[in-house]
Amino acid sequence: MNANHEMLSGGSRRAGRSLASSWEPGPEGVVYNEETMPFTVKIVRTQAELAKAIRIRHAAYARHVPELASLLREAEACDYDEGSVVLLAESKLDGAPLGTMRIQTNFQRPLPLERSVELPDWLQDRGLAEATRLGVALGKVGHVVKTMLFKAYFLYCMEEKIDWMVITARAPLDRQYDALLFNDVFPGRGYVPMQHVGDIPHRVLALAPKDVEPRWGDVKHPLFDCFFRTRHPDIALRPTCSEHRMPSREEILPGEATLAYA
Repeated sequence: MNANHEMLSGGSRRAGRSLASSWEPGPEGVVYNEETMPFTVKIVRTQAELAKAIRIRHAAYARHVPELASLLREAEACDYDEGSVVLLAESKLDGAPLGTMRIQTNFQRPLPLERSVELPDWLQDRGLAEATRLGVALGKVGHVVKTMLFKAYFLYCMEEKIDWMVITARAPLDRQYDALLFNDVFPGRGYVPMQHVGDIPHRVLALAPKDVEPRWGDVKHPLFDCFFRTRHPDIALRPTCSEHRMPSREEILPGEATLAYA
């Protein structure tokens, strides 16, 4: 994943379901490692945290897609949408923002990519979560942050019982999603201009969260142990607000306990 990727089940789904019951990866009896990091990954809950996410988002896009970065100096309406959360990776040392990602679900409205394409039947009436606005710091720490943001995205989708993780990616960043075993949503169609990323051509790819562990295990994926045999207490996904969105500037944030997920 990189700075300029763009990573309902049948019946009703209650949009306000909190992340109260932690999903536990792997079979019973497995011994897990525990690994701490020099940063935390959390869901944005305050305007100050959102400002940090916007700062690193803009800096990352300015390096790779400057024509789009000019539109990302301020919060977007999607940051406050029902069915959306913004993740922030934050340095433990000084609180500096190191990375961000927005997760947008179709709990309340179609995904951003659906402004540009009509999804095939196998993605209709399914719970979808699109990872957008990924941005990370430069250097080695950025690579680690990117991996942990993706793990947080995966854990969030497992907790929310999402059927498909869906992303859009431009060349050559799409190869990273091929390596993660995402599949083309439109095989043979190639790259499609995407309105929500400045009409830059992207591939649309998808991966079912429930398939990640068995598929990665089968191929001995290099991230298998990181995702399924290692607990990362610094990934802390708190319960979202009742409509799965960032509270507005006018709202008082409730004092909610943090739930940490491995």
